[in-house]
Amino acid sequence: MSWLVTGGAGYIGSHVVQAFLDAGIVPVVVDDLSSGHAEFVPDGVALVEGSILDTDLVTRTLVDHGCEGVVHLAGFKYAGVSVSRPLHTYDQNVTGTVSLLRAMRTAGVHNYVFSSSASVYGTPDVDQVTEDTPTAPESPYGQTKLIGEWLAADVAKIDPQWRWTNLRYFNVVGSGSDALYDTSPHNLFPIVFDALLAGRTPKVFGDDYPTPDGTCVRDYVHVADLAISHVAAAKAMAAGQDLQGAYNLGSGDGSSVAQIMAAIARVTGIDFAPQIAPRRPGDPARIVANGDAAARDLDWKMRFTLDEMVASAWSARQAH
Repeated sequence: MSWLVTGGAGYIGSHVVQAFLDAGIVPVVVDDLSSGHAEFVPDGVALVEGSILDTDLVTRTLVDHGCEGVVHLAGFKYAGVSVSRPLHTYDQNVTGTVSLLRAMRTAGVHNYVFSSSASVYGTPDVDQVTEDTPTAPESPYGQTKLIGEWLAADVAKIDPQWRWTNLRYFNVVGSGSDALYDTSPHNLFPIVFDALLAGRTPKVFGDDYPTPDGTCVRDYVHVADLAISHVAAAKAMAAGQDLQGAYNLGSGDGSSVAQIMAAIARVTGIDFAPQIAPRRPGDPARIVANGDAAARDLDWKMRFTLDEMVASAWSARQAH
């Protein structure tokens, strides 16, 4: 038996694929390569190039490869850009998820791990979010992720064999190997690395927040740790275990933007003082997630220090 990984040629998806291989489970990838890379898919792993909007293609893939479950990572993930491209975001993340779930129903596949987002919480009035924190997404991206969670719950009402969970997380960083790296133009580490390599000074947006060093505090989690918990969820479902409807994959304490910048300077050996820019509207001072439930059920833990996260990302960036 095998598991389908949608978006498995992307930054996070390719690490999930590798984690499945490490666990002795055969992964199959569906990816339209709009942001993924075929070379991120290991040799010997089936790569079906196409969109999850193509229901027939996904159905055939599930049947032909005997898939017993799906890890769904494919989607349009840029929260800021989603504001200017709402219809595209809904098409990819909601219509695409409906198409995938319809294919699973047709193929008789009942196990489902959804890559959700901590953006479903919006700007909560708490320092540490739990799975019970009210959801209030503030972008089309966050809204589509919450709708994706609703869809999974609604399928459970009509399929007594349905097992599912939604994994929520904030900032994913690092690399599991030099062959896999973050190519997003919107994520912090690539932005800072590109600036340094081009001789520009990275920016910090606001240094007057009510935090220990004045800069925003967020969860930063290593992509390899994240991948392990996706596979742990898949294995639990395949063994017949029921999981919570949602899990936070969070650090519990977070790191500030200033701490990130200092770690990057230490690891890269590039001495720089970031430029302080005005606050960005809507940036809360501190949001981190409690990961206790995931630690209990999904082998979730922070296995890397901040410097190790930076070092793995920098090594992969230099390799490319």
